[in-house]
Amino acid sequence: MKKRRITTLALAAVTTLIVATAGVKAQDIGVAIPTLQAPPPQSAVALARRNLGGPRLGITYILGDGKLYQDVKAHDMDRIISLFGWHFEHQIIPEGGGPQFVIQVVPMIGGVEYGLVMPVTALAMGVRFPNGFEFGMGPELRLSEEGLETALVVGIGKTFDYSGVSIPVNLVFTRNNDGVRVSTIFGYAIQKR
Repeated sequence: MKKRRITTLALAAVTTLIVATAGVKAQDIGVAIPTLQAPPPQSAVALARRNLGGPRLGITYILGDGKLYQDVKAHDMDRIISLFGWHFEHQIIPEGGGPQFVIQVVPMIGGVEYGLVMPVTALAMGVRFPNGFEFGMGPELRLSEEGLETALVVGIGKTFDYSGVSIPVNLVFTRNNDGVRVSTIFGYAIQKR
């Protein structure tokens, strides 16, 4: 029985080889040759890019009585500090719809109402959904009298789009060992065509 099966397989292999090299179709001589079909190719996700840089304005409120609050108090400043800066944003947008993947760099200065310039820059990576809701997080670098300090930034917000003008409104939480800050930041960006 085993010898017969091997003989049948060998005969099928030789017949397939002869038919394939002779240019004869297997169906013409009554031989069924199984074929495998490759799955249909998946279409790649098409992505669009958009750059919506623009001005940003806001205020920061320092929570608690930690080192950060003590530092600003020593400079005759209050818990509320103004923010002015520019927002650099790069988006990757699936052309078929869905969330936008966003990388933002926001350099700002604060404290101008106190006659000071306090530079700070945040790098945030996040997601913006089609309804405008967004969230992200990343590092912040702040230059102080003691040198360069870092913090974690977490932001949530919503972007309102009106005829090519985007108006983002964000609530930002910033934390490091010196203290916690809560900021409200808004601005605008005009989509370039």
